[in-house]
Amino acid sequence: MLTETELVARVTGPGSANRTDRFGVHGTDLGITWDADDGRTLIVFGDTYGERWGGHGAGPREADWRCNVLGYCTNRDLSAGLTIDSMVARPDGHARQIIERDPRVKEETVIPCSGISIGGKHYLQYMSVRTWSGPRRWYTNYGGIAVSSDGGATWDKPSSAIWRNHIRSFWRRRSRRDSPFQMGAFARADNHLYLLGTPSGRLGHAYLARVSPDHVLDRRAYEYWTGATWHPSDEYRAQPVMRGPVGELSVIYSAHARRWLAIHLDESLAALVLRTATDLAGPWTDPLPLVTGQEFPALYGGFLHPVSATGPDVYFTMSQWGPYNVFLMRTRLTFDNPSR
Repeated sequence: MLTETELVARVTGPGSANRTDRFGVHGTDLGITWDADDGRTLIVFGDTYGERWGGHGAGPREADWRCNVLGYCTNRDLSAGLTIDSMVARPDGHARQIIERDPRVKEETVIPCSGISIGGKHYLQYMSVRTWSGPRRWYTNYGGIAVSSDGGATWDKPSSAIWRNHIRSFWRRRSRRDSPFQMGAFARADNHLYLLGTPSGRLGHAYLARVSPDHVLDRRAYEYWTGATWHPSDEYRAQPVMRGPVGELSVIYSAHARRWLAIHLDESLAALVLRTATDLAGPWTDPLPLVTGQEFPALYGGFLHPVSATGPDVYFTMSQWGPYNVFLMRTRLTFDNPSR
């Protein structure tokens, strides 16, 4: 397999073609996309800052900080860039936070990880971040799934769809291992919704769960891949399907390549990498670097756009910490034998 990756265009910030500062979005990251049933593509961002952001890295909370914001796109030809038509907004026209913080726990922020539309409803996997402890490691209260029935304008966080983490402390470093489903990537196949999960941070392995699309919000209905079979209910029975370090995983099935594509941050390579598999349970190929920190310092993210499912051009969003904004990237894949 051969790859060639290039920067297409900047997606966010005052210097972008979208001029997202008109929505009060001066600095932001992630850019997770999924298709709706009405022809639109939804795009969700992480921690977002307004006019007094500061111009480098994450900004101060008083700079109109919002944990997450959501926009809508209609263009499918991404060769010249990704166009954001509108955003879920406050009365002043600036982007509004869509998923609220949890007042019951110590929580720094609520970060989206993956989205999908099923039966007219939108589901968004998110993590409740308890503490940041650096760019590679952090701790979460839980990973959860939020749901919207009005096209993404408002969201609920049902307690039935929460995977609680085991909070570590100085005195309890030998506590039970962290939940492997704190950050998730949705995939749809075989009449199931699949969830590939990783522990909090960017250094863990990836694990696999599945559920009927009718029971997405019922954690008790999920089954977990043990390496040999599907085990009900207990996420700790899951065995890795993709060896780490796996950070910010994104997965899509490519009809062109006839296999699953996964992009994630690999901290050991300081790169966004591609892996492929004919089955979500693996085996997955070794990580193939697509873009490196040498080219784009402090890169992260790597979230696949839905148009990547149909052709040889794979589009994904990439974040950079310094400019603290989102960029659209394109990779051309060439397989010697796409049917294999």
